[in-house]
Amino acid sequence: MHKDLLRLARTERAVRLHLAGCLAAAVAAGLLVLAQAELLAMVLSGGASQGVVTGGVSSALLLLALVVAARGLLGWAQGIFAGRAATTLKSALRRRLLPRLGAPDGTAAGTTASARDDTEAGATGSAAGSGVRSGELVTLAGRGLDALDPYLTGYLPAVAVAGVVPLAVVARLLVADLGTAVIVVLTLPLIPIFGALVGWTTKTVTERQWRALTRLGGHFLDVMRGLPTLRAFGRARYQATVIRRVAEDHRAATMRTLRVAFLSSLVLELVASLSLALVAVPVGLRLLSGSLDLHTALLVLLLAPEAYLPLRAMGTRFHAAMEGVAAADEAFAVIDGRMPQEPQQPGTPQRPRTRAVPVAPADPPEIRLEGVTVRYPGRDTPALDRVELTVTPGERVAIVGPSGAGKSTLLHVLLGFVTPAEGRALIDGADLTDLHLDTWRRRLAFVPQRPHLFAASVADNIALGTAATPAEIRAAAAAAQADGFVAALPDGYDTSLGERGANLSAGQRQRVALARAFCRPSAQVVLLDEPTARLDGRSEAAVIEATRKLCEGRTAIIVAHRPAMIDLADRVVRLGAGSLVGGETTS
Repeated sequence: MHKDLLRLARTERAVRLHLAGCLAAAVAAGLLVLAQAELLAMVLSGGASQGVVTGGVSSALLLLALVVAARGLLGWAQGIFAGRAATTLKSALRRRLLPRLGAPDGTAAGTTASARDDTEAGATGSAAGSGVRSGELVTLAGRGLDALDPYLTGYLPAVAVAGVVPLAVVARLLVADLGTAVIVVLTLPLIPIFGALVGWTTKTVTERQWRALTRLGGHFLDVMRGLPTLRAFGRARYQATVIRRVAEDHRAATMRTLRVAFLSSLVLELVASLSLALVAVPVGLRLLSGSLDLHTALLVLLLAPEAYLPLRAMGTRFHAAMEGVAAADEAFAVIDGRMPQEPQQPGTPQRPRTRAVPVAPADPPEIRLEGVTVRYPGRDTPALDRVELTVTPGERVAIVGPSGAGKSTLLHVLLGFVTPAEGRALIDGADLTDLHLDTWRRRLAFVPQRPHLFAASVADNIALGTAATPAEIRAAAAAAQADGFVAALPDGYDTSLGERGANLSAGQRQRVALARAFCRPSAQVVLLDEPTARLDGRSEAAVIEATRKLCEGRTAIIVAHRPAMIDLADRVVRLGAGSLVGGETTS
């Protein structure tokens, strides 16, 4: 049994009991095959004349029926015990994995980092993040642990049967016919030898398949969480290509695994068939020559396949169980904190390899909302209700109001994430719905309230959607007041962040997001969604100073609650229940 699963089973009493019942039922059902073969040989050869069963053929038939019924009941009991053992064991594993599911997303690490916030010692102590993303953990806790079912309900009982039944069959054949027993003893090891040779290859390709599946699940969840960020920075379509590539890798790995599994089945069946032929041919010749009686010949022919069958079944179920074994290895590695750190997950959002053709900066545009109304499905009241707003080129406007007033929805309209049900958003007089969204978003710098950082290097996170050089990345980080703590990380700008920036504080994550905006010098419009929310005083001051620099010479729309952030604006607009409230205030 898998050593870590065995260690877990020893600590879980219910698992031990169910697993013991499953293995005992499987072995008992396997041993009853000897009695079944004896009785069947007796019936076919006219058992009354053999003097073995005094009640004649009818008694032998009755006993045979009872043996078959007992094997059926034992098979049913084995299934019940195996199912309960698998369910209990998976539940125990998932209980141990649950505390790890919150770690990569920054809930635990982020809280600790916020307490120390931006101290350089804390930044230096930040490792590259957890070794596994939460998407991979979800795949592991779900599909991965479910793959243990074939291992627990099929492979383990097959191993127990293969360790007992072939020996019992050989012992009975030694008594019945020595020549046949010698042939079986000589050919029986061929099946585990060939099975082991194929099994090593199977284990390798199955582990590759499992890694491909976890990469697909982890990257897909990471992309889904960061989709608004990817859309805002023009990298959403690229990620669709990446997901297709990762999915193709998983498909190719699955097909390799299936090819090896089918090949192994062919090898095992061929070896077992040739071994049985070596037994059957001499028995048939001896029976024709009269040197072997019919009862013994039938008993040998019925028992010989039962010596090979458990080993063949174990080999077949080994392949079905390999995905579960790979998942168990990874689960215990996560539980015990032995996950290796991968510096870069395949498909993480990287900078374009080719330098984009520079575009001459244009003047900041005029932005005008005319009767914009936005309705979300399932809500009776509109998120925005006939909003009229004009932002002149280069003007800085603060949007204030209570939670749920529609502030973020207004930004999403300008980002093109939401299409108004009524009214329109005009950019220099052109309807936003008529513009090419990718072209418009290249003119934007967006800093959300909760910036999404990908499981990539700091440099790739800052340069998201651009072809910035290392010097430009450093300059952007310096402008965002992020250069200090980034330089203190273990590998500086090449440090691979944990998922969603798990090992950075809230203030550090916000400054990386501001550095992204600084890394878009062609952006003429800055959209900020409460960038100082949940920050302490020191972090807030750093973010406000960086925001002041970012807004210079650009049109800026700032959703804010904090007075210091509102003071950056030339004008304050109040939203309430989706509508403009009162007059506008000049800052």
